[in-house]
Amino acid sequence: MYFMDAGGNYAFDASKIKDAHAWCRHSVMDAMKDGYRTIVVSNTFTQEWEMEAYYQLADELGYRVISMIVENRHGGKNLHGVPDDKLEIMKNRFEIKL
Repeated sequence: MYFMDAGGNYAFDASKIKDAHAWCRHSVMDAMKDGYRTIVVSNTFTQEWEMEAYYQLADELGYRVISMIVENRHGGKNLHGVPDDKLEIMKNRFEIKL
């Protein structure tokens, strides 16, 4: 959502990725502190450490975490214009914990 403009268009800027992740964490923390019952974090986590801040927040504020993995079984292209070489890097970094 960080990269959405007022008109609902997605405008990714790789130079702002750290800002986007910080915005996401703060948005989740605010929602938890405001007592929202269900909070959905839709992000491109590929490694467990990337989710750690969210697990810590959940633990501190009494939330239960349910993790979902969305698979690309339909072979569709991403909507964000991520180049195929970057997608391959993300795929190769992907960690799963069962």
